[in-house]
Amino acid sequence: MKESRELLEKLGYPSTDLRELPTSKKTFPDGAQYRIEIPSVEGPVALKETLKEIDRYGLTIHRISQGSGIMLQTDEEILEMCNLTAERGMELSLFVGPRGTWDISAQPLTSGGKSIALRHEGADQLVYAMEDLKRGAKLGLRGALVADEGLLMLTKEMKKHGQLPEDFVVKVSVQMGSANPVSVKLMQDLGADTYNVPTALTLSKLASIRQSIDIPIDLYVEVPDNFGGFLRYYEIPEIIRVLAPVYIKFGLRNHPDVYPSGKQWESTNISLVQERVRRASLGIQMIERYCPEAKTSKLGAKGLGIPKVSTVSLGS
Repeated sequence: MKESRELLEKLGYPSTDLRELPTSKKTFPDGAQYRIEIPSVEGPVALKETLKEIDRYGLTIHRISQGSGIMLQTDEEILEMCNLTAERGMELSLFVGPRGTWDISAQPLTSGGKSIALRHEGADQLVYAMEDLKRGAKLGLRGALVADEGLLMLTKEMKKHGQLPEDFVVKVSVQMGSANPVSVKLMQDLGADTYNVPTALTLSKLASIRQSIDIPIDLYVEVPDNFGGFLRYYEIPEIIRVLAPVYIKFGLRNHPDVYPSGKQWESTNISLVQERVRRASLGIQMIERYCPEAKTSKLGAKGLGIPKVSTVSLGS
């Protein structure tokens, strides 16, 4: 093993999981160590309820993300979500589509083919995804989730060629699956602005990844059942210390899979976002109780993918 470890070190990577859990000296552009994300906010009705609950608990939430994505929302719905988050200085991140599990291929739905996850099959799907990104950006969106290495690289090229704004935040989904210092560094090099690490990695494994990348890490501290169902609330202080800059992400265990969402799930989505915000309040109390010195960002902070209020004429 000595030769292999020496090569990793020569290349600038940790050669072992960092069991000593070193304190990260890296931060967000404003000097903050952590930000808070509420995922799976499926559409403007659920977003309005999320904001209502955020105000009721008196929380600062930096990012709203959503899984059904750009493709399955009308222009009016995207504009409404953009405007609601922009006026608060919050980031909005919508998934691209179509993805592998929504196409006609059976392999992503089989037990042996799940590694394909939400990747794009063929050149046409890449084009569709690029069109999704451009449509969202035209409507004011400044953040999106991707789960395909090819599309990730294309987002970098789209920025270079003026097809996406330079400040568009590309968030890599947990379903990409890269789980070690080298593979996650590759995601950063391909164009990831933040990276959602797999849910079950230990702190020592995560610490080795942090040593290799500078971009923010996104980490579920409550994990949906289909990703493991873990509740890692008491780890939050160490997660912030070791992984900064980090998005603390509050999913929800014991809930139905509502993707792709729509009117048929509206009442369920409202109850789900209400509980996600309550869970976030529990996590934030953990921070206040055990690491009150940890620094967080103000709304509107540099680096957030805050939507631009669009002046686009619908139907143009």
